[in-house]
Amino acid sequence: MAGTRITNLQNAVKQVPLIQTPQHSAAAQGAVQMRIKNSQSSGDRLSQSKSMVLQDSDLPQKPLSRHRRNQSQHGVVLSVATTFEPLVDLKGEHLNVAKISDNGKKQRKNWTSMWTVLTTDELLLYKDKQETGVKPGGKTDVVQLSGAVIEWTTEKSSKKNVFQITTNTGSEYLIQADSYPTASKWHDAIRKTVDSSTREDRGFALRRSNSSDLLSRHSSLPGHGSLSPSMKQPNPVHRRSINMFGSSKLKHSASDSADKNGVKNRLKKFIIRRPSMKTLQEKGLIKDRVFGCPLQTLCEREGTTVPKFVKICLQAVEKRGLDADGIYRVSGNLATIQKLRFIVDQEEELDLDHSQWEDVHVITGALKMFFRELPEPLFPFRFFQQFVEAVKIKEAKQKTQAVKKLIQQLPKPNHDTMKLLFSHLQRVLAFSKKNLMSTQGIGIVFGPTLMWPELDAGNMAVNMVYQNQIVEFILIESREIFNLDSK
Repeated sequence: MAGTRITNLQNAVKQVPLIQTPQHSAAAQGAVQMRIKNSQSSGDRLSQSKSMVLQDSDLPQKPLSRHRRNQSQHGVVLSVATTFEPLVDLKGEHLNVAKISDNGKKQRKNWTSMWTVLTTDELLLYKDKQETGVKPGGKTDVVQLSGAVIEWTTEKSSKKNVFQITTNTGSEYLIQADSYPTASKWHDAIRKTVDSSTREDRGFALRRSNSSDLLSRHSSLPGHGSLSPSMKQPNPVHRRSINMFGSSKLKHSASDSADKNGVKNRLKKFIIRRPSMKTLQEKGLIKDRVFGCPLQTLCEREGTTVPKFVKICLQAVEKRGLDADGIYRVSGNLATIQKLRFIVDQEEELDLDHSQWEDVHVITGALKMFFRELPEPLFPFRFFQQFVEAVKIKEAKQKTQAVKKLIQQLPKPNHDTMKLLFSHLQRVLAFSKKNLMSTQGIGIVFGPTLMWPELDAGNMAVNMVYQNQIVEFILIESREIFNLDSK
């Protein structure tokens, strides 16, 4: 037995220098050279296991070099991975949370006390407190912190110690704590987690790349040879798919403020490039309307001093509706009124004798709508206060002269339209026993319709009283003011 052991030991010792000595068998030399050459290939380095030859104490440099390469190879991956370890370790805590936006859609602010847990890349919100080994009462929301923006805010809530988290999908959360140290602790922890998870997304392509890409950056280390030509060009399809995935991650992690600025700039350019109203009208894309058109412009376009629509409405009412109960006070069907308005605005042929306009309240409603939608009322803005001062005059004759003088100063379209309208209202009053409309009732209806202040700086109720009184007074004194008897 002893002789056999000595013989085996001698054979083992003789085999060791054969690796370093050039005068060894061709088969052994080829095997060793192939193993050493293969150790320089990054593709085979990933799959090869530790060898008995590499652990031999008689070969310190080669095994050490290969071992260093293996260490550096795994060291790069580990260094990248350890960069994204969680920077904070906070236990769960009750915080006040309000979700004010869900993927860009605004929501009503509703504060709720939530059990809040911070992980490496998420903020978990529970209705009930988490307990070890027990399922939570219900996880209600998960806030993705990758690419999110966190900032203190005082505008979104009247509460103190409030900060806002805006995710890369447009969701917005308000987080609040009663004490500032607690709020500050969570703000700083979440901010660090946001920075960490954002860097993790940006390094995603690096971590998903194969080892040859990682080691190529460390080829200058001792013992690292150049990569073989076959390994310098990895699969282009694989690389393209990874790059596309990584680029989409980077896009999603961009700042929301940059996106908003881009949208604002595009909208600004779009608005600046919009053609003017005049250009659109000249091209026939927008037709001149009747409702909402300034009285002066409408009369100039039609070549009259009283709009044609006003004339045909007054004629239709006098033809069949002066004795209608509650005329001008009763509202007509709004859908039918809007249909009538559409026909007039489209400059289509209007026949008020048609059966669809048989309800006289539809015609009176359309006439009142026409006056209400004037950009400047029938009584121009600059005359409003003057009419109010005139109606305050105590002496009747002096008041009449003051109001008459103001009406004579009105622009021609305003004066002539007002004269025709009040002449018509006089005829309505002649049927007051049938239609049950008095001067006071007509004043209440037409006061806010024919005049209103440019700026409602005063009391609205007081202005309405004066509006009614002015229209009622002009209606009573219309024969004197407009010289209707001489016609």
